[in-house]
Amino acid sequence: MRRLILFAAIVLLLVACGQPGASRPTPPPMITPAASVVPAGATPAAETRRIVVMTHDSFSVSQGVLDAFTARSGVSVEFLKAGDAGTVLNQAILSKNAPLADVLFGVDNTFLSRALAADILTPYASPALTDLPEDLKLDPENRLLPVDFGYVVINYDKAALDAAGLTPPADLRDLTLPAWRGKLVVQHPATSSPGLAFLLATIGHFGEAGAYTWKDFWRDLRANEVLVTQGWSEAYYTHFSGSSGAGAYPLVVSYTTSPAAEVFFSEGRLSEPPTGNLLVPGGSFRQIEFVGILRGARDEAAARQFVDFMLQPEFQADIPLQMFVYPANPRAPLPDVFLRFAELPSQPADLAPDLIDRYRDQWIAEWTEIVLR
Repeated sequence: MRRLILFAAIVLLLVACGQPGASRPTPPPMITPAASVVPAGATPAAETRRIVVMTHDSFSVSQGVLDAFTARSGVSVEFLKAGDAGTVLNQAILSKNAPLADVLFGVDNTFLSRALAADILTPYASPALTDLPEDLKLDPENRLLPVDFGYVVINYDKAALDAAGLTPPADLRDLTLPAWRGKLVVQHPATSSPGLAFLLATIGHFGEAGAYTWKDFWRDLRANEVLVTQGWSEAYYTHFSGSSGAGAYPLVVSYTTSPAAEVFFSEGRLSEPPTGNLLVPGGSFRQIEFVGILRGARDEAAARQFVDFMLQPEFQADIPLQMFVYPANPRAPLPDVFLRFAELPSQPADLAPDLIDRYRDQWIAEWTEIVLR
């Protein structure tokens, strides 16, 4: 109860004052009813250890996978969903002296440095780390451990481009040509995770100095009538022409796994995705999501058990069709729809987490001035 009272107080503070230090405005946080996982016939609740996992609204895991964890460990799991990744991190920082949860999941590489600087996490070298690729491990002290990753890119509507006699652009700068006027929808980097990732991709690709910078690119995109939405759902389902909506824009910022998702959720209606990935040099950004144990966790031993579980093949194999991102553990098998239709960019933009943390707010402010004012 003490945690809930504190959480409510933080909500009121955020609504009233805005979020101190936040890089992007976020909607008022919402507590999703906790999903207590206690399998039928298991130990009565009063005798079962319990942990709380604080995460973003997009987190999902199969009930059967959690049931298996609880049955083996005797640890039940509740999820505290508190908004997008930026909001969740802000909640964790503001409540560091009385943590609302035991485990924090969903901090990505665009917020990693902020999370580490806040000193809210306890180092834990999970044995499962030995299975994970080195390039996903961005914290040498193991306060944040990689769980999954995905690539933000531009998706295109195959049929719309064919009807217009267009071939997909060969370079990001091609999007500023007259042929692509009024055809691209992006998300606001201050309110959308993929929107921020795409902005970072353009900064990584065009740079901040030279004859043509990322600012020049966005000035040209604005002149070419790029559409900006607040979030991914509005961009993809309302304005993009290649999905279930009837939008007018054949290009949208989304994920390399979106074509696979189109086939998967068609429930047999589609054998090929109606959309494709624009895999141009520097036109993608890799998002890595991390998990960590919060300082002051009520049951640190149980939290460690759950972190171990999240990195093991059983949980990792559940990730692709639950959240449509890639598992960090290469021992986890990928579903057929990923193997057939999800693509991996060969030249994603490369920006160091500390550089992102240092300039994120400045870049977003500059982007807003260029594109929206």
